[in-house]
Amino acid sequence: MRLILLGPPGAGKGTQAKILVEAYGIPQLSTGDILRSAIAAKTPLGLEAKAIVDRGDLVSDAIVNGIVSERLDAEDCKPGFILDGFPRTIAQAEALDQMLIDKGVKLDAVVEIKADADELVRRVVQRSKESGGARADDNEEVLRKRLDIYKEQTAPLVAYYSDKGLLKAVDGMEPVEKVTASIKSAIEG
Repeated sequence: MRLILLGPPGAGKGTQAKILVEAYGIPQLSTGDILRSAIAAKTPLGLEAKAIVDRGDLVSDAIVNGIVSERLDAEDCKPGFILDGFPRTIAQAEALDQMLIDKGVKLDAVVEIKADADELVRRVVQRSKESGGARADDNEEVLRKRLDIYKEQTAPLVAYYSDKGLLKAVDGMEPVEKVTASIKSAIEG
């Protein structure tokens, strides 16, 4: 099973990915985790990424794509994977398409976890109040900015994958168990 999870910040992608990892025995590949691992392992791309991060700059698509490609070659990805946070742009999606062609594998589905922006903000603000503001990104201003970036850069992937016949949309505003059931039904159906 090879999946991509799409959805705005706070929609529950991380929660659902963890559940799907258990259900299907495949790894969740979070771009941030992959990048940190490559830096820690001191791979050539990891060292290049570290220099960029240390300068405070954003890691280029070329480096991110290379690190993701290396990670997809790992033994634990042979039976499948769940991409979370990659691709974020059409350019990254096109690069991923080429990577998968080169590796001789195909995506099974792209799951869009749909969520209402105002409700997400309400939930995050509530979570922040309940936890005493434990997370730096748990405030309305930061979340609205992240939602705007998602809408501008990542939301176009919905049409991209829909055109390829890979998109499966689920209602992310349902309780966690219902969202999981909807995802399983969509990808197994």
